[in-house]
Amino acid sequence: MLFKLGILLKPLLESFRDLAPIIIVVGFFQLVVLQQPIPNVNDILTGTLLVAIGLALFIRGLEMGLFPIGESLAYSFARKGSLFWLLSFAFALGFGTTVAEPALIAVTKEAAQVAAQGKVIADSQDAMDSYALGLRLTVALSVGIAILVGVIRIIKGWPIHYLIISGYIGVVVMTGFAPDEIVGIAYDSGGVTTSTITVPLVTALGVGLASSIKGRNPMIDGFGLIAFASLTPMIFVMGYGMFF
Repeated sequence: MLFKLGILLKPLLESFRDLAPIIIVVGFFQLVVLQQPIPNVNDILTGTLLVAIGLALFIRGLEMGLFPIGESLAYSFARKGSLFWLLSFAFALGFGTTVAEPALIAVTKEAAQVAAQGKVIADSQDAMDSYALGLRLTVALSVGIAILVGVIRIIKGWPIHYLIISGYIGVVVMTGFAPDEIVGIAYDSGGVTTSTITVPLVTALGVGLASSIKGRNPMIDGFGLIAFASLTPMIFVMGYGMFF
């Protein structure tokens, strides 16, 4: 019983440690710089406690479930020797995790509301829902393709920096042609895809795949998939704005 309690207590203490800098910064500027009392102290303390508990449970869940299953699936597909199913799994994983990403859902809804207010789309619920869904599926498609390309890179042993540099050159070029209204959303889309659901599974996929292929170093070849997941949404969303 004490052992199980210790397993849960350690992530909780680590969560409070990670939140401490934020609490100190907010408290300093509120009390020292602004010299004003902190409003709704009880609500803030309760919310901070809930966030710490949520982070602790989330981290424990990653360690117990997501990381092991991601690595084991990648290892199994590599051992199976079927490139088609491995690439299909990589694409489906990138697409599925991104569609379910809470940060992406929130950002696309906000983008749809702003687009309606700016007269870019019709100011109706159907138009906003359609716009948000289109953005969401575009980003999910781009991440699926990004993970697929990243897996091919691991298999082939291609240097990652060449692909990343080429990708960002494409981002810069497309920025000059894309509508101004979509550029900011496109750049933000690259950030929101690398969040709570996508990152753990994709990282585990890369490390597990590199570990199972002879001649690949998990430290060198296993990481880097997240960079592709951040890059391709910018290109795809700008393309979405140009054509749709």
